[in-house]
Amino acid sequence: MLSVFCSPSRYVQGRDATRNLGVEIDALGLGKRACLIASNHAIKHLELTWEETLTEANISYALTEFSGECSREEIDRIKDIAAEYKAELIIGAGGGKVLDTTRAVASELNLPVVNCPTVASSDAPCSALSVVYGEDGEFDSYMFYKRNPDLVLVDTSVIAKAPVRYLVAGMGDALATMFEAKTVIAAGKKNQLGGATTISARILAEACYQILIADSIEAIESVNNRAVTPALERIVEANTLLSGLGFESGGLAIAHSVHNGLTTLHETHDFLHGEKVAFGLLVQLVAEGKGLDVISPILEYSSEVGLPLTLSDIGVNDLDRERLRKVAERSVKEGETAHNEPFEVTAAVIFDAILTADSLGRRFRESEVVEAAISKA
Repeated sequence: MLSVFCSPSRYVQGRDATRNLGVEIDALGLGKRACLIASNHAIKHLELTWEETLTEANISYALTEFSGECSREEIDRIKDIAAEYKAELIIGAGGGKVLDTTRAVASELNLPVVNCPTVASSDAPCSALSVVYGEDGEFDSYMFYKRNPDLVLVDTSVIAKAPVRYLVAGMGDALATMFEAKTVIAAGKKNQLGGATTISARILAEACYQILIADSIEAIESVNNRAVTPALERIVEANTLLSGLGFESGGLAIAHSVHNGLTTLHETHDFLHGEKVAFGLLVQLVAEGKGLDVISPILEYSSEVGLPLTLSDIGVNDLDRERLRKVAERSVKEGETAHNEPFEVTAAVIFDAILTADSLGRRFRESEVVEAAISKA
């Protein structure tokens, strides 16, 4: 099996980076007619800056507001708009679902793609795949592309103004990166590119984890104050670039499969991708037979930054076993990354691990309450 590593052609990050969007597109020769797909939030905060930077670079563009879901219907709708405009490139600005849709449209029209995340909530911006959902919000499929984005431009001034929940969700997505990559390597399984994991991917995944442990709290406080600091820059890079390269070239395992399974429960649809992945990581560690020496630090970190520890933290208050069995069955569907583990993963394995992970999370939270009460006494 050949080793395979991929990355975006160019990654640009920093304070007020949006002002350089036109210059960066022009430097790469990506085209002069763009279809710009954006969330309502991105349009509100960046429309004037886009007009300035793209006009200065003599790039015309058609601005299209994203509907809210990366679905087959939305991909087709925007693809028709881009084709009618005779776009030469596709630009996306917003969260993970906006950028997933952007990459899908660009791939199907065989056009260059630029991703401009306005939140650091997932590792989607740098990847050559999209997560597609049904109109009801349930996971549908992955779409894989022949190349990564031509340009990823991350404006940390914008990210600092977004609700801190999005940054924390990105930490949850990034938290799983090292553990899933290590699992794929240990099992000798293929990464998301269909090849073996490179040393570079493993090291980047490890660096991602180390930055999370070192800088998360300071980065959270930066966003709470709408401030751009070196710690925030490092966490944004970890959430976006390091986790993106680490998951794609490193590989995925149970944590992301459990996320996909959880989308079958309607009450989880109001929760972010990284929040569900964070709980999925606890499930993975239990299923892999890891001890508390491994699991406890993850519980402590998740509690400290505000990531889910239990099913109720992602909206599942009714522990109906039949519904949870359906989550487990969806998590091990053919083609799911749960099968990248070095052992046979069945629905029964996931079901038992879900119940135990939830129980460990509740036990940890109860111990925190007791400790807090003692400290006040």
